[in-house]
Amino acid sequence: MSNVMSPASDNALALAVLNSVQNPVILVDQEGLVAFANWEAEAFFGASASQLAKHTISTLIPFGSPLLALIDQVRERRAPVNEYRVDLSSPRLGQEKLVDLYVAPASGEPGSVVVVLQERSMADKIDRQLTHRAAARSVTGLASMLAHEIKNPLSGIRGAAQLLETSVPDEDRALTRLICDETDRIVSLVDRMEVFSDERPVDRLPINIHSVLDHVKAIAKAGFGRAIKISENYDPSLPPVYANRDQLVQVFLNLVKNAAEAVGDQQDGEIMLTTAYRPGIRLSVAGTREKISLPLEFCVIDNGPGVPSDLVPNLFDPFITTKTNGSGLGLALVAKIIGAHGGIVECDSQNRRTIFRVLMPMHKEESTSATAGHITTGQTTTGKTTTGMSK
Repeated sequence: MSNVMSPASDNALALAVLNSVQNPVILVDQEGLVAFANWEAEAFFGASASQLAKHTISTLIPFGSPLLALIDQVRERRAPVNEYRVDLSSPRLGQEKLVDLYVAPASGEPGSVVVVLQERSMADKIDRQLTHRAAARSVTGLASMLAHEIKNPLSGIRGAAQLLETSVPDEDRALTRLICDETDRIVSLVDRMEVFSDERPVDRLPINIHSVLDHVKAIAKAGFGRAIKISENYDPSLPPVYANRDQLVQVFLNLVKNAAEAVGDQQDGEIMLTTAYRPGIRLSVAGTREKISLPLEFCVIDNGPGVPSDLVPNLFDPFITTKTNGSGLGLALVAKIIGAHGGIVECDSQNRRTIFRVLMPMHKEESTSATAGHITTGQTTTGKTTTGMSK
């Protein structure tokens, strides 16, 4: 049997491949018209391929964009070029459209060029996540040192203060109690930091994330979140996540508690928990050559005032906090736990909509069938439950 495909089947295969690419890809002909756009390009430009074909590339991107010069350069030199961190932000495309560009001549199409765009938003977030992991590792060494060098002297200071309390006048006992209280506070802080020095392997099993989120919601509604509306938007067909249940509870309890504190006492305060399948995110695991897929997306969304923009890039670093009496270790611990599971966590924040997004791998035994089931439908989710917060 011959392996040579017909032109029709060859074109169909090429189209299927291009539509499977997770980056926007367009073909600009010699007249400057968008002769082809894959699905990601349609989403990027907010128009169908047939609509884009009616426009020249110059009308779709900001005036004077470097992309136009790159296209001219490729046509003149007939050689591909790369350009990094090009800003395509505009009222049409939206804000924060920072991309890396690859522009190459189209084979067999004189004057036409292929343009591949890589949005920097996710790449930058993954880069920041790797930085968060490095910061967490530095805290690991710091925590080990603090446990040994600080806790022992503190116990002696506290013991001495207790002895003094029995012999000082009543008016001075407040000072000895202050010494005891402050040493207890420092010991508590060091105890929290010691969590970072725990490098034991994580015991993981296939976990239903919805049971974890329901448990966290029940804890919140019984305590700090009793006066806040907590809604869900779940994908019921989601495959299991390969994780440690107790640590996931700790992660999402921390994120939900942060959301509750951000919402505060506002009358329409709401927290939404969402789950979805998002194919296309892959991450190299430190210390191995393996690249894992992170298709499972879990979000904690609140409609509070948002995180200050200057803090967002470093939000998961230790000792970064917006709380008056906060230690800045809660989100650093979240980043450490998720990183130990091979995932990433990141934050998108604006006024009235802050999203903490956790991307994690699924249970490997389920990966083949689950991935096939989602990709063939062309949808990220196959069903939803209740939803309350508008997007």
